[in-house]
Amino acid sequence: MKIVIIDTSCGNFCSLKFTIKKLGFNSKITNNKNLILNADKIFLPGIGSAKSIIKKLKKDNLIQLIKNCKIDILGICLGMQILGKYSEENKGIFTLGIMDYSVHLMDNKYIPIPHMGWNKVSNIIKSPLFNNINKNSYFYFSHSYSICMNNYTIATTTYGEIFSSVIQKKNFFGVQFHPERSGINGIQLIKNFLKM
Repeated sequence: MKIVIIDTSCGNFCSLKFTIKKLGFNSKITNNKNLILNADKIFLPGIGSAKSIIKKLKKDNLIQLIKNCKIDILGICLGMQILGKYSEENKGIFTLGIMDYSVHLMDNKYIPIPHMGWNKVSNIIKSPLFNNINKNSYFYFSHSYSICMNNYTIATTTYGEIFSSVIQKKNFFGVQFHPERSGINGIQLIKNFLKM
């Protein structure tokens, strides 16, 4: 199986690559178009700012390639957020526009931001991503921006407010948490994605 981790210059590449290796697969961190187009599965990880990840994808001429992608692709954390059309971050930035949602700063009136640590993911729509994972299992989060519930939401998490923790549109999947840092549940989710 050809597994590609898109080089966004801002992601847990080593942790993700190590987790995939633990499952018995090799992966390649790359921004090479041919390698991405010939992959069987694609990961789009991201940590940091939407502005920097979009700038990097534009520089590597990967925006249209990702938007037109027919291969299963999993956006992780910021990688999930940029699948939407707009982020409030840095006074606002247009993102990939694959799904019709915006990303907003979480309400920090009563809770500390960023939302960091273990939290429960509640499945609301059956998905192969959650095969052999118990309902209301815990995953590891680290983010300040979030996505409201929308037509693509397949699971939610509550931290002051309810937000989309997992989304899907056709072959595009996104998780707000970090599966590569989420222990046995995260390993199972990555395994499920690779087996789909």
